[in-house]
Amino acid sequence: MDKGPVHVSDSDFEQTILGADKPAVVDFWAAWCGPCRMIAPHIEDLANEYGDKALVAKMDTDANPMTPTRYQIMGIPTLIFFKDGKEVDRMVGVPRQPREALRAKLDALLAAPVAK
Repeated sequence: MDKGPVHVSDSDFEQTILGADKPAVVDFWAAWCGPCRMIAPHIEDLANEYGDKALVAKMDTDANPMTPTRYQIMGIPTLIFFKDGKEVDRMVGVPRQPREALRAKLDALLAAPVAK
């Protein structure tokens, strides 16, 4: 069943993303952002494809300004990849081949050893 990405807010970010028991990727976006709309279908696909292995989430930066500020997000879309509650990678903007770029980063994250 297709679930799509989880929507997170400033209030549940720490618990949902940093406390996740699997790697997570968060798409920081806003409704008015054209490139955000371009990458959105790829985020949906990622959530459906990797949903059991990784947490795929979206955060509306207009509605939730605290977390993007904490992670010093200057432009959107910004995707931040987390493992064991720590940022391990980020991608700003829309890559030329979004599906391939997102999958490569997520696959690398899943293949990385778990921090002790």
